[in-house]
Amino acid sequence: MEKEKVNELILKYNQGLATQNEILVIEKLVESNEIDLTQLASLHKLDEKITHQPDVVPSIEMDHRFYEMLGREKRKATSFTFSFPEWDVLLPRLALGCLLILVGFLSGVWIKQPTVGREVTQLTLQVAELKEMMMISLLEKESATERLKAVSLTQEITDPSKKVTAALLKTLNADPNVNVRLAALDALQGYVNRADVRIGLVRSIALQESPLVQLALAELMAVIQEKSSVSELKKVLDKKETPKEVKEKIKKSLDVLI
Repeated sequence: MEKEKVNELILKYNQGLATQNEILVIEKLVESNEIDLTQLASLHKLDEKITHQPDVVPSIEMDHRFYEMLGREKRKATSFTFSFPEWDVLLPRLALGCLLILVGFLSGVWIKQPTVGREVTQLTLQVAELKEMMMISLLEKESATERLKAVSLTQEITDPSKKVTAALLKTLNADPNVNVRLAALDALQGYVNRADVRIGLVRSIALQESPLVQLALAELMAVIQEKSSVSELKKVLDKKETPKEVKEKIKKSLDVLI
């Protein structure tokens, strides 16, 4: 590809304006060593973080700067445009609104009755279940924008069930859109204290082909000190198709883990 077009792609990516097809082209150029990962702003910041990471056990908090690109994509995806919602999306939202009104009514009228606590708790659980149903339903949509919205719904679920985390792991492993997979990984970092989530994240390493997702997982493994991921990360290093720059950054994560 002509150098001028390559530079134009890099500029659009660093400004958060690259389309999904352009991101795929960039990944191929990274794999063929036509683009150095240090030219991509968000990954360059990630490299600096790993390079200057202290020897003490890292904090559980992820390097949010690595997700600046993802944040821009989310903001674009959720920018305001008026359109009448599809019925299968509108119906559960109306049901959710009715349930919330009912919870408020019961709390105000029957607050002094001994049974109200159990009733409110039951309705609260029903609301949480409805949110989870909406989130899982939206993940099945063809639109990547709708799937990004589904992932963002997890922020409203305080104690998600295993169905939710399993759906996020499935999205991380199989969604065709790189931004959606990165969003799922971003959401899952909030549940790394769960054993099933940590196991799922380690298994996911072997399923990733995108350099961006591979690097994000390697960074997360280093931050949460998940030593069981060492063997999986080494497998990525042994693959011939893994770009040289990706291998170097994964080695830095391994240095933190070993």
